[in-house]
Amino acid sequence: MNHPIGIGLVGFGWMGQVHTRSYRNVPVYFPGSGIRPRLVAVADELQDRAELARDAFGYALATTDWREVVEHPEVDVVDVTAPNALHQEVVEAAAAAGKHVFCEKPVGFSPEATAAIEHATRRAGVITGAGYNYRWVPLVQHTRALLEEGRFGEIARYYGRFFSMYGRDRLGVLSWRFLQERSGYGTLMDLMSHVIDLAHHLVGPIRRLVAVRETFVRERPLPAEGRTHYARGRPGDPTGRVTNEDYVGALVEFEGGARGVLEADRTSVGPQSDMAFELQGSLGAARWSHETLNQLELFFVDQGPVEGFTRVLAGDRLPHQGDLVPGGGNSIGFEHMKVIEALEFLSCVRDGRPYRPNFEDALAVASVQAAMIRSWERGAWEEVTSLRIEEA
Repeated sequence: MNHPIGIGLVGFGWMGQVHTRSYRNVPVYFPGSGIRPRLVAVADELQDRAELARDAFGYALATTDWREVVEHPEVDVVDVTAPNALHQEVVEAAAAAGKHVFCEKPVGFSPEATAAIEHATRRAGVITGAGYNYRWVPLVQHTRALLEEGRFGEIARYYGRFFSMYGRDRLGVLSWRFLQERSGYGTLMDLMSHVIDLAHHLVGPIRRLVAVRETFVRERPLPAEGRTHYARGRPGDPTGRVTNEDYVGALVEFEGGARGVLEADRTSVGPQSDMAFELQGSLGAARWSHETLNQLELFFVDQGPVEGFTRVLAGDRLPHQGDLVPGGGNSIGFEHMKVIEALEFLSCVRDGRPYRPNFEDALAVASVQAAMIRSWERGAWEEVTSLRIEEA
């Protein structure tokens, strides 16, 4: 049986367009799911982008006022891909209207804002989803299954990183991502949030940490209206000050006893989209990077007299991979992750069950981020304490 779900999207930049293509492709790649997303309404602050969403992507209503999306009676799910500074107001209004909510990471403008958002949606009783899409890579899911089977033994060390190239160009424009007043913290919220969530997903909660930060590019060209964070200025253009951080690094201790290093940098030279992990246990090890999304390296101590990492290729026996592309060694990409994410979230909406990663998971990430902020401000180790707001 087909199950239509009305989608309302707030923010139609690059990520909003990715989400929209994902909704459109759920019935294409997963026809047996019965899920049929309906593109009901979209809002963007720029009129031409809103019209693009209507005319080229198929939304029935396009507007520059996000409230029209939240209040639309045919919208079941409000998807928020707007700049971080808008997240709390939009999500809280959507929850108050009884809408289920999907929000791109890091959910809140700040760790405290994420806590407030999680509290509001928990009180409203709506289903929530956070955009930690790297959980849905089939080979990452395979690694999680191996961990649950105990194949790696007792985990001793974890290294998580996200080295991205989008800020390495000194002429890259001063978009909202580089401004604390519009995006909140920089790399901490944008990239490190993914690193923390994947560490939680694979190894478990973090107990304590010590962190540092740095801003390597302190001035950037001012952007033209409507330009994205991938746009480029020219030598001599007027510049503005970058007001948040480019790099965050931390030593961490997990509650299960493992030790680790977490790093994120948006100005890296060399790595381009190196969202990656390495884990080592008493019986084996694994390492993976988004740059080689369809390859996983595994090592097990019982592999025989010739030791070394073995490269494993993704194939159609992995979760969801066969729905996207048949056979072994055939590649999927970033947007396929988002299609899987959309399928899983809408399946939970249809069935009325919680989705993971949800705003509770985003709150766990925010609690670690808050500890990192305290640590780099004090220059000391900090305990990770939950930011969860309890009912009075």
